[in-house]
Amino acid sequence: MPKTSSSLSGRLCSIGRGVLWALAPFALIAGGFYAHMLWTTNFHPVIAGQVYRSSQPSAATIAELQKQYGIKTIINLRGDNSGRSWYDREVAQAKELNINHIDFKMSASRELTQGQAAQLVEIMRDAPKPLLIHCQAGADRTGLASALYLAAIAKTGEATAEGQMSIMYGHLPLSFTSAYAMDRTFEKLEPWLGLSSS
Repeated sequence: MPKTSSSLSGRLCSIGRGVLWALAPFALIAGGFYAHMLWTTNFHPVIAGQVYRSSQPSAATIAELQKQYGIKTIINLRGDNSGRSWYDREVAQAKELNINHIDFKMSASRELTQGQAAQLVEIMRDAPKPLLIHCQAGADRTGLASALYLAAIAKTGEATAEGQMSIMYGHLPLSFTSAYAMDRTFEKLEPWLGLSSS
C-alpha cells in the first residue's frame, strides 16, 4: 500500500511539473507584454483630439504629450499617492505645464458601483479636453474608463466601447483573472448606459 501511495505521489508531482512547464511560456509572454506596455507608455487615442489613454507617464512623457496632443487634463486612476515619487513628479509636471490633474481611485480587481461609474463619467465629461487617462499599465482600469467614456459620453456602440478592454491594450478579458472585475463592471452597467445587456 505505501508503494502505491508513493507511486501516485510521484505521478502527481510529474503532472504538476508538466503543468508548470506548460504555463511558463504564457507567464513569460504575459510578463514581457506587461513590461513592454510600461516601457512604451501603452499610449493610444480613444477619440483623437478628445481622449487619450496610457500607462503611467513620466514627467518627460507628459511634456511630450502636451506638446504633441495639447493635453489639458490628466485623470489618474491610481488615486492620490502623495509622497510616492511617480505621483509627485506627475503632479509637479502637470502644475508646471498648467494641466489640470484629477485623481480618481480605482482598483483593477474591484468592480465599480454605478455611483462610482457615474462620478467618473461626470469627471471625464466636464474636464477640459483633450484628456489623458492613465493607470499603471494602461490596460485594465484605463480600459474600463475609456469604455465608459465611449458608451456614456460619445454614445458609441457597445462593441466599440468594449473594444477598449482588449488584449490590444494589454487587458486579458478572462474570467479567472482579477482584472475581469472591469469586464463584469461594464456588463452590469450596460442597462444604465443604454446598451443591450449581452
